[in-house]
Amino acid sequence: MSNYKTVFFTLGLLQIVLGLSMIIPILTQLLYNETDAGFISSGIISIVFGMLFFLSNLDHDKKINLQQAFLLTSLSWLSIAIFGSLPFIFSELNLKIVDAFFESMSGITTTGSTIITNLDEMPKGILLWRAMLQWLGGIGIIVMAITLMPVMNVGGMQLFKISSNDNSEKILPKTKEISVRLIIIYLGLTFICAVIYSIFGMNIFDSITHSMTTIATGGFSNYNDSIGHFNNSYIEITSMVFIISGSIPFIIYLKFLYGDKKIFFSDSQIKSFLKIIFVSIVILFIYLALKNRSLTEINLLSISFNVISILTGTGYVTEDFSNWGNFPLIFFLILMFIGGCAGSTACGIKIFRIQILSQFFSNQIKKIIYPHGVFNLKYENKNIDNKFMSSIISFIYLYIIIFFITTALLSITGLDFITSISAAATAISNVGPGLGDTIGPNGNFSELKDSSKWIISFAMILGRLELFAVLVLFIPSFWRKF
Repeated sequence: MSNYKTVFFTLGLLQIVLGLSMIIPILTQLLYNETDAGFISSGIISIVFGMLFFLSNLDHDKKINLQQAFLLTSLSWLSIAIFGSLPFIFSELNLKIVDAFFESMSGITTTGSTIITNLDEMPKGILLWRAMLQWLGGIGIIVMAITLMPVMNVGGMQLFKISSNDNSEKILPKTKEISVRLIIIYLGLTFICAVIYSIFGMNIFDSITHSMTTIATGGFSNYNDSIGHFNNSYIEITSMVFIISGSIPFIIYLKFLYGDKKIFFSDSQIKSFLKIIFVSIVILFIYLALKNRSLTEINLLSISFNVISILTGTGYVTEDFSNWGNFPLIFFLILMFIGGCAGSTACGIKIFRIQILSQFFSNQIKKIIYPHGVFNLKYENKNIDNKFMSSIISFIYLYIIIFFITTALLSITGLDFITSISAAATAISNVGPGLGDTIGPNGNFSELKDSSKWIISFAMILGRLELFAVLVLFIPSFWRKF
């Protein structure tokens, strides 16, 4: 039972931090003469509940086993989504519970899907809170991916163990040690991004909020037209640079600071990630050139921006790419599944899994051609055994199965084929905009039925927490094992 005390002690601490963070939107409201008191009541409720958990579990033993690690991971995201939805409920927006929870879950999972239709007229406090949720979700997933998931052996993440003697008993101390350094790096990138946004034309408020959602690869914007609102190529280029910065493994930044100055050029994930971006841009450029029969009508910056935004799961848009034709839509759907690098704020299947699966298929073909040959699987000079390979394949298999199940469930709620399939893809891959007229680049999720929003919300947290971290909690044998 003491292990559970550690879980609830940590949850209480998170709720207190979340409640205290609501002071920032309150100060913003005072600065902009907004009278909405929703954040005050939301902050008090969050802190009170957090204190109850915190004080009632002070005698925890600071150790958790694997079972509690899974429980803590899922409950952390769920509880923050619930309490993070309170400002949307108590504000003058008067959102329904399902809409408020959807917006909050979309924020904390850095998905970027929204049900708000008039962003241009939203109170500054609400806009800042949306950005803060994504920013907190971004640093949260980085810490979890680097400290918790490798120990939990989720979908091949054990490959990224910091040291070979990591175990579940060392999770919390190691998290404290590494988190501080990661937060400093994360804060630094956010600050630099905000400064450059400001230099290139954004006002102070926009530069702060957009820098938060850029580094978090979340995609929440203060405007209905997203980054396209500014119509500024320098802002778009800045956005691309920092989206990529947030999409590469943050452990690489630590290694760079520790003296490995060549790490950005030697890491195989980063190299493959950049290759995918380059090839995708070339493919779409050639397609649009052949389709339009004129190079002068092709906006290379727009192609590059939307490729990077969709691949990384950011979801910013500069124009309605649904007008480019059918092929780009299918192509973007594929990019949604791929995602960015492991240990970053990006989502999707992740580059390293694509790399390993490609090598596995290549070896299978070689074995057919050379039956007596011996072909070893390696990644970053580490041998890949059958147990590890099975975890990669099972993750990707489950990813696809959940995608189809989510699509089917959404179609049952009455959504058309394109909306169902793209909503499922954008939710499980945490991208943001979908395809089609309803949830496409210029649309949002407000017109969907409540049942559809609940389904998508659940798919968001599944995708963000790498599927197994959530689903394993529903298996009775998992609980009987401990």
